[in-house]
Amino acid sequence: MQGADVELTAAVHAAQEGDESAFRTVFRAVHPRLLGYVRTIVAEPDAEDVTAEAWLHISRDLQRFSGDADRFRGWTARIARNRALDHLRARGRRPQECRADEDALADLPSSADTAEEAIDALATSRALALVAELPQEQAEAVVLRTMFGLDAKRAAMLMGSRPGAVRTANHRGLRRLAQRLGRAPEHVSEAAVTESRATAQ
Repeated sequence: MQGADVELTAAVHAAQEGDESAFRTVFRAVHPRLLGYVRTIVAEPDAEDVTAEAWLHISRDLQRFSGDADRFRGWTARIARNRALDHLRARGRRPQECRADEDALADLPSSADTAEEAIDALATSRALALVAELPQEQAEAVVLRTMFGLDAKRAAMLMGSRPGAVRTANHRGLRRLAQRLGRAPEHVSEAAVTESRATAQ
């Protein structure tokens, strides 16, 4: 387990014991990625409200959670996804495909390795807007695999898909992001995602 994962696991366990400071630590560590994930499903301004509702469910059910940081990220993503889909159903809508400002592409820094750059940039709000432009399955796969650091099996369970389909969607999504950032890599491998995951976290 990486240092950040050890810290998050400890904070989750302390929060389960009622430590409010630990819960704030958990919130700060997970919220930006959770909000980014919800934005791939629900458009603004509703995404913030849906994420806040997800946090209410997370705090309410925290005592029942069991596991480490990786499982916690998956658990929170599942809660957020369920809240987002409930929100859309209540309004009779389908998952949103947001369109980012074209200027966002020009403002992103360039580097020699655009696949690495795409992964590194995922923590920024502009990059999240670019992710939201991807087809729904690719956007979810990229956020869950790259930002949340979930393995293909956990991401597939969350998305109601197969691990191979999630790996393919993630690969295609990262490739499309790299192309939008200016240069098309010849190959975006699963290993590159794994190696770069720590940077995106």
